[in-house]
Amino acid sequence: MNNPNEQALLEKLKALPPERVAEVEDFVDFLRSRGDTQQLTRAAEPAFKKVWDNPDDAAYDRL
Repeated sequence: MNNPNEQALLEKLKALPPERVAEVEDFVDFLRSRGDTQQLTRAAEPAFKKVWDNPDDAAYDRL
């Protein structure tokens, strides 16, 4: 850990009571999973483009 920001964050974590550390861990897991979901969505867009972009469904694009 050479980064001063990382070290400062670790010091703050060490000062928290155990139940708060658990909350922080849950939040970090949430942030990581949200990032994974967004990456999967972006990766899937080209595959679904033909399905999403068609004249029959154009009315839904205007909703």
